[in-house]
Amino acid sequence: MASPSEEEPSQTPPRKLSCSTCFDAVWFCYSPVHQMQQYYRLGTLDNCADKWSALYDCLRLKTKRSSEVQEILEEREKAKPHIWTFRTPEEASAHWNRLFGHLEKKE
Repeated sequence: MASPSEEEPSQTPPRKLSCSTCFDAVWFCYSPVHQMQQYYRLGTLDNCADKWSALYDCLRLKTKRSSEVQEILEEREKAKPHIWTFRTPEEASAHWNRLFGHLEKKE
């Protein structure tokens, strides 16, 4: 029998799905602080639909088997776009000059 340390180390431990963060987000969305921030920034109150959608989605995932949940969460993680834009040095230089090149010009 293999010891736990000899088992496949490449498998990631299953993620625990907790809906409490989604519930907290819905709760905070209806707070006066959040609503006033939204009104100040956008001129409208937040209807909190995206928070309700995330909570509903989380609760729906709770009804599935853990193997299905892991597959769905991994799929979503892979589908997320990367936050950084990678550029070659030439592209970076051109982008920098386009944004800030006017600051280097002497009068």
